[in-house]
Amino acid sequence: MTDRTHTKEWYLESFKAFEEGLNGQAGGSFHKIRKDAIKKFEEFDFPTIKNEEWKYTNIANLLKYSFVKTGKTSVSLEEIEEKLIHGLPENIIVLVNGVYNNELTKLLPQAKGVTVDSFSNVLKNNPDFISEYFSKYAKIENGFVALNTAFAQDGIVINVPDNKIIEDPIHILNFTGNDGENALAQPRNLIVLGKGSQVKLVESYHSIGESANLTNVVTEIISGENSYLELYKIQDENTESFHINMTQVEQKKNSNFTTYTVSLGGALTRNDLNTELDDENSQANLYGLYIIDGSQHVDNHTLIDHAKPRCESRELYKGVLGGKSRGVFNGKVFVRKDAQKTNAYQSNKAMLLTKDAMIDTKPQLEIYADDVKCSHGAAIGQLDDESVFYLRSRGIGEEQARAVLIRAFANDVFDEIKLEPLHEHLNNLVFKKLK
Repeated sequence: MTDRTHTKEWYLESFKAFEEGLNGQAGGSFHKIRKDAIKKFEEFDFPTIKNEEWKYTNIANLLKYSFVKTGKTSVSLEEIEEKLIHGLPENIIVLVNGVYNNELTKLLPQAKGVTVDSFSNVLKNNPDFISEYFSKYAKIENGFVALNTAFAQDGIVINVPDNKIIEDPIHILNFTGNDGENALAQPRNLIVLGKGSQVKLVESYHSIGESANLTNVVTEIISGENSYLELYKIQDENTESFHINMTQVEQKKNSNFTTYTVSLGGALTRNDLNTELDDENSQANLYGLYIIDGSQHVDNHTLIDHAKPRCESRELYKGVLGGKSRGVFNGKVFVRKDAQKTNAYQSNKAMLLTKDAMIDTKPQLEIYADDVKCSHGAAIGQLDDESVFYLRSRGIGEEQARAVLIRAFANDVFDEIKLEPLHEHLNNLVFKKLK
């Protein structure tokens, strides 16, 4: 039996055990969605390099493990303190192995009136809300999304009512792992912003221990009319672990969605980030930075769907690759026939620090409207030896000189970060990574 077949059977059997433990919930309409999803998983299986959207990302190493849902659902206050972003108010949500921890979650009073709760609680107490949004936007197009949907049980629900402005960012800390186990975390998140609402969210992902774990997360976001959302994602798990992330955004009229994706850890990281600008005068800004070495692999797939007229998008991704690492960037901008007056800009740049590092880049524009301004570009280069020599001649050591130049390369992504404490936090992470 191949690793692929064995792993597929493992999850099918795990679903049977999961279903038996639902204590009567298996007969409801929500569970029918789960059952439909496991059927799709059985049909789709895990993606292979024969799939066009996965042609540069081989998940064979991931399939060698039988990841388990672990019973560990808490971490120490010291572990949380270590991952906090100092300078930001302590306005935090904690998930451990995909399970919302109410005792460790601390929200400031300004979040009152906002629904911030576990997915499981909202499913139990307000099933109509879940039914309205769940699995309506994140399409099941591969085995990972199918698995997350099939096992959907916990995660985060954030519902910001009309005209509510939350000034202080909410930091969502995700911890995955348990000593002696290959842990599986599959949080399912739902974020709904009402008309005129504003919120800033920081997602960070961390490992417990050094074992190989799998985080497979799906987040659906609905940005209402005139809403404003800043979403920062920091992936800093151990270099044995696997991270699969699907974020699907639906944007209404005059909404603004700005996101930053920073990937530093993980053996293999796949970020699928899609947004549909589904009404006029919406704006999407997608920024990304990945710094990897050794045999790390990071794959960023983005889709900006301009569905309606007079919308704008800006996309800038940068990568720094050392060792035998490999990066993938596939960014698609889709402009529909009726989306006149679209303005879209996309840029992807990568710096290769070694001869063995690799980057596959595929910027795409698919345009069916004729009154648009769209541009895209990609560039790949190496660290400039003359610049290193210049800095060294000024008394700066070689390691520090290289770090300074790499940080300068990433500067235009950093400059877009509006939260100063987060800016400093990421600076420290980047320089630590480059040591």
